[in-house]
Amino acid sequence: MTGKHTEKVFEDELIAHLTAHGWLEGDPAKYDRTLALYPEDVIGWLQESQPEALKKLSALHNGSTETTLLGRLCQVMDKEGALSVLRHGFKNVSDKFDMCQFKPSHGLNPETLRRYNNVRLRVVRQVHYSLNNENSIDLVFFINGIPVATVELKTDFTQTVHDAIRQYKYDRLPKDSVTRKVEPLLAFNRRALVHFAVSSDEIYMATELKGKETFFLPFNMGYQDGAGNPPNRNGYRTAYFWEQILQRDTFLAIAGSFIHLAKTEKEDENGKKYIKESLIFPRFHQWEAVTKLVETAKQEKAGNKYLIQHSAGSGKTNSISWLAHRLSTLHDEKDQKIFNSVIVITDRTVLDSQLQDAIYQFEHKEGVVCRVKKEGVKSTQLTEALTKGTPIIIVTIQTFPFVLDDMREQASLKNQTFAIIADEAHSSQTGAAAKKLKQVLSSEQTEEGEEIGVDELLAEEMAARPQPKNLSYFAFTATPKAKTIEMFGRVGESGLPEPFHYYSMQQAIEEGFILDVLENYTPYKLAFKLAHGGKEYDDETVEKSEAVKSLMRWVRLHPYNISQKVQIIIEHFRQNVAWRLNSEAKAMVVTASRKEAVRYKISMDKYIREQSYKDLTTLVAFSGEVNDPESGGIAFSEGNMNPSLKGRDLPEAFDTQEFQVLIVANKYQTGFDQPKLVAMYVDKKLAGVNAVQTLSRLNRIYANKDQTFILDFVNDPEEIQKAFQPYYKKAELAGISDPNLIHDLQTKLDESHIYTDQEVSLFVESYFKGQQKDMQARIAPAVDRYREKRRQAEASKDEKEKDTLDIFKKDLVAFVRTYDFLSQIINYGDTDLEKRAIYYKHLSPWLKDQKKDDPIDLTSVALTHYKLSNKGKASISLGELSEEDKLKPLTGIGTGDSYEPQVMQLSEIISKMNDLFEGELSDADYIGFTTYISEKMLESGILAQQAAANSKQQFAASPDFKNAMLNAAIEGIDNHQAMVKQMLGSERIQGKVADILAELVYKKFTEKQAKEKPAA
Repeated sequence: MTGKHTEKVFEDELIAHLTAHGWLEGDPAKYDRTLALYPEDVIGWLQESQPEALKKLSALHNGSTETTLLGRLCQVMDKEGALSVLRHGFKNVSDKFDMCQFKPSHGLNPETLRRYNNVRLRVVRQVHYSLNNENSIDLVFFINGIPVATVELKTDFTQTVHDAIRQYKYDRLPKDSVTRKVEPLLAFNRRALVHFAVSSDEIYMATELKGKETFFLPFNMGYQDGAGNPPNRNGYRTAYFWEQILQRDTFLAIAGSFIHLAKTEKEDENGKKYIKESLIFPRFHQWEAVTKLVETAKQEKAGNKYLIQHSAGSGKTNSISWLAHRLSTLHDEKDQKIFNSVIVITDRTVLDSQLQDAIYQFEHKEGVVCRVKKEGVKSTQLTEALTKGTPIIIVTIQTFPFVLDDMREQASLKNQTFAIIADEAHSSQTGAAAKKLKQVLSSEQTEEGEEIGVDELLAEEMAARPQPKNLSYFAFTATPKAKTIEMFGRVGESGLPEPFHYYSMQQAIEEGFILDVLENYTPYKLAFKLAHGGKEYDDETVEKSEAVKSLMRWVRLHPYNISQKVQIIIEHFRQNVAWRLNSEAKAMVVTASRKEAVRYKISMDKYIREQSYKDLTTLVAFSGEVNDPESGGIAFSEGNMNPSLKGRDLPEAFDTQEFQVLIVANKYQTGFDQPKLVAMYVDKKLAGVNAVQTLSRLNRIYANKDQTFILDFVNDPEEIQKAFQPYYKKAELAGISDPNLIHDLQTKLDESHIYTDQEVSLFVESYFKGQQKDMQARIAPAVDRYREKRRQAEASKDEKEKDTLDIFKKDLVAFVRTYDFLSQIINYGDTDLEKRAIYYKHLSPWLKDQKKDDPIDLTSVALTHYKLSNKGKASISLGELSEEDKLKPLTGIGTGDSYEPQVMQLSEIISKMNDLFEGELSDADYIGFTTYISEKMLESGILAQQAAANSKQQFAASPDFKNAMLNAAIEGIDNHQAMVKQMLGSERIQGKVADILAELVYKKFTEKQAKEKPAA
């Protein structure tokens, strides 16, 4: 029994499987280490596949044919790479020699199939590869004599996969450590394209050997949604490697249609640009997903949906590229092309050049990929690409609203089939945009001048709602919502829709492809008190929820609040973040509104100037213009707030060492890929998918990036955990939406008696004829009835009737949204529903209130207490999915009850907010301390003169101001001893108190002077 657990037995069993399934075993003595080839197979392949060209060459070289040919082959591979030669062959004098035949997409050419079947796959053991020593590699895999992959084997009875990795890093060097000569087999892209470290438990791979700097990626299946491999009751956990990946068709498909030489423009330390090459070999989940999708699409043909839930860090860009290429050449068993065109919907600009480059490597063809670049205007570019049958067409989401109507008018595409690859299944693709796309691609062309009745148009529109038979959707997303799963998912073993394929966040984290952004999560707690002027005419009666929102908005925008957070952010960044990644680390500040972003930018830049920090520069990102008179008399925009951009694209500029902090308001929170982001400062309420997508901006890996930081001023750690939990593993539904909800809501709306069936039908008829004046006339009766009911309810103060009318308004919107969703997964076949969806969509805008309440007057509100507390690092761990964590389907629509506003006195609301937000503040924190000092300062005649003659900023900067402040503080030491001692001992605290006092004292001086000023 001795030796049964050794590496030799493992190797024997692996080889036995391969030789029983189409592989040849080679003799290591026949391997030529100088050429790094298995010459017998090179020549044998050429004799079988291209005998005429070989015979012609023999006549020229008279006995030295093989030597000449092998030398020329090596010369081309050393220059262009083994991958290029395998795919496109090489030329010698006047002849071209193909070095492989990959499996054709169809069987129309018997000679091509014969050559494919004659491809020689060979595995050789213990290959002595070195020109300088007798080192050997356990296994080398060849295609027609050209080495493609190497393997170091370990059995976990004696060693682990990490021993194999160490062996590659320290003993398998691409250049000999003594002579510095290149080892042909191991040199990047000259011969072997990938190197596997394989144990009986795990597999890792690398495409470039760089000594101890070699980076190995996991090549594991994943186990229980995490890293590793599942147990195999038939043997080794890693048996999938030789049973699936080394299976003849698979291995050749990977070599022919997956491995990709990526070229990226880089910049060295001196600013000189160069091209960095890297070989991309698919990770196991990428290969598995693409292969399963293609195989299933081949069986099912067009007209199906596929949801791919792949976490951030899964390599979606490459997966989409490979899938697009494979689908564009896919044929069925009758050798008919399954998809005329593949349309890729994405905002990733990198995908365009990457697809162009990758497909040229696969096929050496131009014109396979077309990107529709015209946005914001109607364009025929997409129509032309579809009509010509361009294999792959790339568009953005924004393109569709402007081109689809044009497409419908110019071409009939009904008899063509399309694969739609949606990069991130955005909500816009599960609503009106997706419906419109389906309409265009499924539409029938009619004879010129032929009239179509409203019912025919409705039938066509409804036919577009269930999945058209000529469209297949492939939706990629890391964070599918419940609607997305219902829309694109497939019924699984649970009986509920679920993703077709998934790669979990847990696995991506455990495999090291992304970082766990919740590991360093620090929440802050804000405590504050507000005071009210107390004047009777100021203490207005207000609607409670609106007042609370207004007060909170007022606090958030308060200069003192922002200045305190700015100080925490900048000091934390400089102390904990800025020095990381060789001082290239960056941070993002997430704000809740554009106005907050503007004020953060102004406050941060001011603090940086005051502290004389020369190593910190900020950018701000928001859409449009912001008017904020309190911050300045201009309309703020990205352009005038980022003068250092000098016309550059903001993400591109932020990537440079010139900028460190990016302040955002509803921009760059999703889809923004900046791997140097190390810290995020959150001052915005986040929930659900939005929380996951926003915080996940930090998770990209980068050299020497081993941790991230989140400082959260707003959110509760439990809520953040709740948001992430559904996406840590496979997203699951708690149930499916009830299709009868829409019928119940229709009945409820019909019973309002605000419209009639006839009015609905007449309006829809006008809608399809495009006659706006008739649309206006036919919707008017319902509008008049609603307004009259509202007028009568107002006059009689009938709160119940007002509630009913409010519910009706909300139910109209709920019906449209719900029908837009449900009709895409259920074929109702009901024209009444379709008509009402159109009618309600146009009726609801007419029912808005004619007048809006005036904004709540907050001029008499003052911030009296303020405390921002670091609550310490929160423990946020993710685990098994509970029923509570599962995504909830649609279970009810329409509002059962209207919202009844609560009315309170503004002073009472402030009192209640103080009770809620006071937190750990005590009376010792009272800014009554500053009130005492301010009253003393108001006695100063010098300050009174300066307040009258200067701006607030100039007033606060006066030495007299500071002297008066300190003198007043010393006088009050008996009453405020603890606070005065802290203040006198800290320039920082003095600065904070001065900020508050400048506001109070200057305001009171100016108010006093205004009252004393004689009337004109």
